[in-house]
Amino acid sequence: MERGKKRRREEEEIEAENRDANHSLSLEQNLSFSDTNVALRMMRAQFPQFDNVAIQPFILQSQLYSSVKDRTQVDRELESLRRDKVVRIFKLNTGQDDHGIMFLEDYLKQLEHVVKRMEEKKQGDVDVFKWFKGHVIESKLEPSIEHEELYALLSLGGQVKDGHISLLINAGLLTRQLIDPNMYWFAIPNIGSILKGLSQGRKELLSLLNRRRYKEMMLAPLEKMRLRLSPLDMRFHLRDLIGSGHLKTAHTPSGIVVQVSKD
Repeated sequence: MERGKKRRREEEEIEAENRDANHSLSLEQNLSFSDTNVALRMMRAQFPQFDNVAIQPFILQSQLYSSVKDRTQVDRELESLRRDKVVRIFKLNTGQDDHGIMFLEDYLKQLEHVVKRMEEKKQGDVDVFKWFKGHVIESKLEPSIEHEELYALLSLGGQVKDGHISLLINAGLLTRQLIDPNMYWFAIPNIGSILKGLSQGRKELLSLLNRRRYKEMMLAPLEKMRLRLSPLDMRFHLRDLIGSGHLKTAHTPSGIVVQVSKD
């Protein structure tokens, strides 16, 4: 019990330190971590601020792969955090293997924001959001859910109508799977414009490096550059593309070099 408390205290201290050092720590100084949870909390603290989008911090699974050397360890620790209801994992529509990770407490804040907005707009029976939070989110921890199971879990709260499920889809909490319309992905509301920026930023960063003579650049100056087409910062994109294998790093006497990976 004491060990658990000590660990929690350590995590809170790391988060507090990270918030303070959010923009002063360069990627070169904190490119790798020994523990998935520490990496997640560091990246959560470094998540960019947006003026026009109400979005809680999320981390890409690829970013974890760039930060913790052992992928098997990442998968194992992430699965444990998911089962313990510390994080939720979401399938993103930006690529076949793209998954977003959000701390459960942040996701619930995001959910509250959506409910408030729907109540203001008076869009349908908002009781469904209470049922969704209390019965679906609490018991269904996987990234997807089948229509029958969704119906059954929502029914624990009240009498479910098709309009209720449409309301959850309109609120951005669920998306239908294209391959199987009987299945839904859980989704992060308000994430659309950020994901568009993620896709465009990936292309822009790769294009920038491909135009260089050796398709490489020193990490320190690269990290300070801004991308035109993405609201996400360079650090976010670098972690993502290194973890997905599109970029690689090499240590040199003058610092870390980022290179485009050979196909």
